[in-house]
Amino acid sequence: MIIEFSKYQGTGNDFVLLNNLDGRYDDLSIGQIQLLCDRRFGVGADGLIKINSSADTAFEVDYYNSDGSKSFCGNGARCAVSFAGKIGLDVSETLFDAFDGLHKAAFDNEEVSLEMTDVNAVEEYGEDYVLYTGSPHYVRFVKGLDLIDVVEIGKSIRYSERFNVEGINVNVAEVKADKSLAVLTYERGVEDETLSCGTGVTAVTLAYAYQQEMIGKHTVDVKVKGGALKVAFNQTAKGVFSDIQLIGPAVFVYSGEINV
Repeated sequence: MIIEFSKYQGTGNDFVLLNNLDGRYDDLSIGQIQLLCDRRFGVGADGLIKINSSADTAFEVDYYNSDGSKSFCGNGARCAVSFAGKIGLDVSETLFDAFDGLHKAAFDNEEVSLEMTDVNAVEEYGEDYVLYTGSPHYVRFVKGLDLIDVVEIGKSIRYSERFNVEGINVNVAEVKADKSLAVLTYERGVEDETLSCGTGVTAVTLAYAYQQEMIGKHTVDVKVKGGALKVAFNQTAKGVFSDIQLIGPAVFVYSGEINV
């Protein structure tokens, strides 16, 4: 099968994007998705996204991790909005469907503001936190982030007895002197560190706001290995978050064809 694709990245989190509005890639197999995401034998990416037609919204973001499993991906969704604009859809302000429900987004000069789902629960897990931001996330705050092996920590938590079956994304974060956050993420489905994780950055920010009891509307700067993001939110009561926005770049890399 000849596949026409575009490659995008959002702060180093990279994706294969397919225009599937006409259904041409409906039968793409898990094996083909894995091959397309393979960095040696395919295009190479953290995940693959099909832009499908939708009866009720502008389009559907159909996201697959590089191992073929499905979830919601914040950076992937932001890149999907940019790609949807490239293939002719109006994404200046848009509503789309995804794995975890409906999302609003706005695109302006390579920056996408993505509305995330509300979060109504933050679990305290020892000194760490567990919460769901479209995908399940584990958050640990440390000092000396530069000395941390996030893959070692990530695997030990992701494959622990509690999380082994469903899997969980593991984020290790540090609060900087200016109250910005620095984040490293081990992603399930990729089973490795990624340069950025949008749902992870969101989870870390909300866990920090929960910990510090930051009631009301706030915007937090977050540094990842692949660049910088912002997370805006409104914490109406401790652990109850609405109006969550993930804000950052979604950049076209290249397009091409591949036979899989």
